[in-house]
Amino acid sequence: MNEAEGLRQRRPFRPQVITEDSPAQEAKEGSAYSSKVFRITFLTLATSVTVPLLGVTVLLDCPIDPHPISLKEPPFLTGALEPNVKLRKAEQLWENQLVGPESIVNIGVVFTDVLFTGTADGKIIKIEDGEIKTIARIGHGPCGTHEDEPTCGRPLGIRVGPNNTLFVADAYYGLCEVNPGTGEMKILVSAKTLIEGQKLSFVNDLTVTQDGRKIYFTDSSSKWQRRDYLFLIMEGTDDGRQVSLPHRNGLHHFFGHEVVSLYKAPVQTLHCPGESERTLLEYDTVTKEVKVLMVGLRFPNGVQLSPAEDFVLVQETTMARIRRYYVSGLMKGGADMFVENMPGLPDNIRLSSSGGYWIAMSAIRPNPGFSLLDFLSEKPWIKRMIFKLLSQETVTKFVPKYSLVVELSETGSYKRSFHDPNGMTVAYVSEAHEHDGYLYLGSFRSQFICRLDLQHV
Repeated sequence: MNEAEGLRQRRPFRPQVITEDSPAQEAKEGSAYSSKVFRITFLTLATSVTVPLLGVTVLLDCPIDPHPISLKEPPFLTGALEPNVKLRKAEQLWENQLVGPESIVNIGVVFTDVLFTGTADGKIIKIEDGEIKTIARIGHGPCGTHEDEPTCGRPLGIRVGPNNTLFVADAYYGLCEVNPGTGEMKILVSAKTLIEGQKLSFVNDLTVTQDGRKIYFTDSSSKWQRRDYLFLIMEGTDDGRQVSLPHRNGLHHFFGHEVVSLYKAPVQTLHCPGESERTLLEYDTVTKEVKVLMVGLRFPNGVQLSPAEDFVLVQETTMARIRRYYVSGLMKGGADMFVENMPGLPDNIRLSSSGGYWIAMSAIRPNPGFSLLDFLSEKPWIKRMIFKLLSQETVTKFVPKYSLVVELSETGSYKRSFHDPNGMTVAYVSEAHEHDGYLYLGSFRSQFICRLDLQHV
């Protein structure tokens, strides 16, 4: 080996240094470039979709003018409200033979097996020994579509008066009386009648004194009809009223109403005078007089006289609460809160055999969980966007089918509750009517009546 070769062999090893031009750096730069291209592409696509969408939402008309409402945090579903599946023990009766049997009554001791209900096709139905018979029709056909409801009629609340007379609250025609034997029907208070300058837009439920003299009923909105009830809930305006009627002759006389403080402590409400005033009314069946008792409620719905007939309870659906209006005694003409911050949206209310009340709810405010109503309550801008883009029917599909029936004590405390978390058996529940040890469950949408044996729950 010569000297030059030896020097080359002894030359120390030099580690490779990766420069900016190395393959690793090139890969890194390529990755960064790809990420940048992706971000730019994504933002471009998002902008191309969002900007036109925002433009459309600005240009499109919104059918509602939503107001912000303040709701308390929903009550925890614990104790008497603990979730269960007890409603799934109910049996479905007369399946596919009824359309939306909203409210249910039975007549007398002699007719213990005779039920009456009103359906979405404008009929008053009699059910005896399992046989279904139409005894009266409120409106006239055709029926079956959203557009048909005002002419077809939509019987909602139904009650039994003296001599087994049926009193019916029809959403479009007004307060009606039906003879269950002959089927003869007459309108006691027409929806076209001006009451303090306004017609009835959404007659909903009623309750009758034992002597049949007074009928208390709700007019849920001065703006929206029953077919647009979701608009009424989402708009959140206080345009409902409650009326009371007497029952026999003469012309209607209209009395000025007195706005009563309904709270012992201030609450956040929006009261819009004029066309928005609807709530609780009274009809006198003898004098035919109509009085407006309460105004400024947000979707007044089910009504129920107390067993002593000294006050009327009014369900305020949008606000998830029950108000009390005194019709006799020292508190007559006054009002207060009976139950507030309920776990769902209350529909009809009926007496229980224990002296309390059954409350039906077809939508709940889960806690823990997500409540769509509570989320949207103070976000009217989101409501506007939703109803600019989606129909009521589409929005309804996003509301979970959860049926809940609660029993309240005579003082308004929760005694027990029956649930059907997915509406598997009992869906769209509107009323719980107790009769002979059973709960008969009405529905504003289902095609059957459910019956729950109270001894088995």
